[in-house]
Amino acid sequence: MRIFVVEYITGGGLIGGPMSSRFLAEAETMLGALLDDLSVLPDVHLLVSRDPRLPPLDCSCDVFTPAVTDDIWQAWAHCINRCDAVWAIMPESDGLLQRISRMTLAQGRRLIGSHPAGVAIAASKSLTAKYLQRMNIDTVPTFDVAAKIPFRDSRWVLKPDDGAGGEGARAFASYSTMRRALQDRDRYTGYVAQPYVQGIAASLSMLCCDGTATLLSANLQQVHESGEGFELEGVLVNGIPNAHAHYSWLARSVARAIPGLWGYVGVDLVLTAGGPLILEVNPRLTVSYAGLHSALAVNPARLILRMLRKGFVLPPCTPVSCWSSRVALDVSRVA
Repeated sequence: MRIFVVEYITGGGLIGGPMSSRFLAEAETMLGALLDDLSVLPDVHLLVSRDPRLPPLDCSCDVFTPAVTDDIWQAWAHCINRCDAVWAIMPESDGLLQRISRMTLAQGRRLIGSHPAGVAIAASKSLTAKYLQRMNIDTVPTFDVAAKIPFRDSRWVLKPDDGAGGEGARAFASYSTMRRALQDRDRYTGYVAQPYVQGIAASLSMLCCDGTATLLSANLQQVHESGEGFELEGVLVNGIPNAHAHYSWLARSVARAIPGLWGYVGVDLVLTAGGPLILEVNPRLTVSYAGLHSALAVNPARLILRMLRKGFVLPPCTPVSCWSSRVALDVSRVA
């Protein structure tokens, strides 16, 4: 099987513009882990898109190097045509992941990832919350800034409804300071408001297929509040003890709630005294993927390709509760 692997930032999505990105460290971490996992599998041949401004890849693969003058989406379409399947790592925001997914299916290639319909739901924080709440899944309260936002005596966060991770998020010390900021309607058009929830920042890594899921790990996130926003500094993969006993039901519930989730899916949540509250669903690889192989002693890419080849059947996965793997993001290396 020949697979086209494309990560948006490192694969040419910023070609013709500045390479500097706060998400470059995350992008390189996820891409490197995926290529390591895929390159050891038999009968798998890789074509990888790589921005020429970045260091060469250290893997056995064919590399497509886009030029500054390229229409990057047209160039990626040619790469898709050269392969049997596509594994894309892209933000769901701005329709990026949905676009490459639709292109893949339109060109008759196999999509190693969630269906565009599921991606569209997950791309919207408000829509995600609605789908989850229909299944009685607890979420961080999410309000459209254009609607009435109920008073809550806490810190508040404004973030784009269509956004990946903490991109564009801004924290406020109180409800009143947030309301004053919202007087700038042009700046916060398309945003949602969420009360800041005290708890432990965590995430789930899971495999999804046809409305069900297998939980791979529950992870502890190291989140740094920088100025008025938030940045992910690292993850302790499989760092939550007895995760399968406590959170397998939640993974299955999320898979039932959002149609079209397939393959690797990450779920960001806050662990509170009253139980877990979901922040968002990521229908793609997340940074936690980079620690799964060592934490579980299993190659997650092998599991996902087995799903693809065996008719979309979830593979068995034996949890390893005593191992964990730390993924640190060294921003200085890619700045």
